[in-house]
Amino acid sequence: MPNPLRIVLSGGGTGGHIFPAVSIAHEIRARYPHADIHFVGAQSRMEMERIPAAGYPITGIPIAGFQRKNLAKNLGLPAKIIRSLAQVRALLRAQKPHAVLGTGGYVSGPTLFMAQRLGIPTLIQEQNGFAGWTNRLVSRRARAICTAYPGMERVFPADRTFQTGNPVRPEIAAMASHPPTEAERSAAKLALGFDPNRPLILILGGSQGARAINHAVGEAEATWMAAGHQILWQCGRFYIDELNAQFTPHPDRRITAFLDDMVAAYTAADILVSRAGAGTLSEVCCASAAALLIPSPNVAEDHQTHNALSLHDRGAALHVPERDAAQVTGLVLDYLSDSSKLEGLRAGARALAQPRAAQEIVDHVERLWTWKP
Repeated sequence: MPNPLRIVLSGGGTGGHIFPAVSIAHEIRARYPHADIHFVGAQSRMEMERIPAAGYPITGIPIAGFQRKNLAKNLGLPAKIIRSLAQVRALLRAQKPHAVLGTGGYVSGPTLFMAQRLGIPTLIQEQNGFAGWTNRLVSRRARAICTAYPGMERVFPADRTFQTGNPVRPEIAAMASHPPTEAERSAAKLALGFDPNRPLILILGGSQGARAINHAVGEAEATWMAAGHQILWQCGRFYIDELNAQFTPHPDRRITAFLDDMVAAYTAADILVSRAGAGTLSEVCCASAAALLIPSPNVAEDHQTHNALSLHDRGAALHVPERDAAQVTGLVLDYLSDSSKLEGLRAGARALAQPRAAQEIVDHVERLWTWKP
């Protein structure tokens, strides 16, 4: 193709920034099969493996985040920023993209900043209910800001801010139009090796795991199983060996580092306990899941608490601060004993689902560029 569409995307550090970028790239590729899509990531971060695995080229730059807990580690940061800006400038001049998109994380800062300096249209995708400082800084010259939560006009230019939701995997997005029935829930339990007639508690600790959640579940699991409940416990790769050594095998409890089939897990679960990452909450809403959220207090700007409260205040989930994580034992029992409470959470989550987020974001990108095939 003599004049292909050229797009640069940047975002990384965590899956919450990487997976939305990949979903957006997939939607662009679906509309424009010959598009030239290139990513910018931070050297030695997870995007340097995940993006090529998704089928896209990536250039790594030496940028690093600001270390709040160890200020001495920031001494080399100015030099890294200067080198990163120079590398991004060279890349953008070589690629000549028609638009540049940023999905957050400190790597998107230099990429969007330099694109704006070069007059290239930029779009920001903010996943959280509390905007990170990188996105705040570059939003002033961005042509469009796509957000997941309402009210973000407080921090972004109102005339360029659009609530689109967070992109999720297509198979999860498809659940929004067909919430699981009780018969499908039972069938999913059976397919996962559980009793189809008893409640299943799903624990989501993320790929790395969450110590506070694992500890709370470890304290609760005997009580839950004594009440006849079952547990599918995704504990994260850092905790699997420890938990397998701590707990003897039990047919009503399965501990795993990862879950490959999230559609089956969401369908089977009567209630779930999870952190409050933006991507997970978007999936919870699309899956119409009843969720108890324990946000991590150790993330930038405490954004997980803002995410959890955004759902809690709308009756779409329960928010439990990490310091009160022991309360999950009784809360889970309480909700599993009252189907009306469970259905209330499911209906609240379903009302907030935005399954077309990737499509709507690309709609906004199309309005920015001047490219013609």
